[in-house]
Amino acid sequence: MVTHRDLLDKDVARICTFPQNTVESFYASPKSRYPWTPDQVMKVIEQRRSPTVVVDSEDKTIAYSNLYDFDLEEDCCWLGNVLVSPAYRGKAVASFLVDVMMKRARDEHGCTRMKLYCHNTNTKALLLYSKLGFRPCGSKIVLNHEGQHIVAIEMEKNLIESPASSS
Repeated sequence: MVTHRDLLDKDVARICTFPQNTVESFYASPKSRYPWTPDQVMKVIEQRRSPTVVVDSEDKTIAYSNLYDFDLEEDCCWLGNVLVSPAYRGKAVASFLVDVMMKRARDEHGCTRMKLYCHNTNTKALLLYSKLGFRPCGSKIVLNHEGQHIVAIEMEKNLIESPASSS
């Protein structure tokens, strides 16, 4: 059984162990350097909202994410730093975490839409976000961790159920 809660200081060192290499580090936080340090994570968190962890039945941190770049005129925010412990990958933890973050964006911050960037080389994440209802809405060319050009695919999801879908 997993649940979620706000990030605590005690979670930060464990989160630093989640990226297993420079590629995973880049996918989760393009500006961060591998290996992650608690100072790096805390610096990012200072600019984010709703830092959230998923924990197991023993309160062990197994996933992490946050929200950023709120646009009050558009009632929109961005999902950031989605990362799952290697031992819990492939066990629906990422789906649970993204669902929690969508609910927090809607219920706590009044957002009607959520956006994210997913790199074109991150096939597993693209499949996950598509399955969860995110749709491509734009793109930009970025440099990856090796200085190569790749595409960051902008995806978005409406967080408000339309009346037509309930009839």
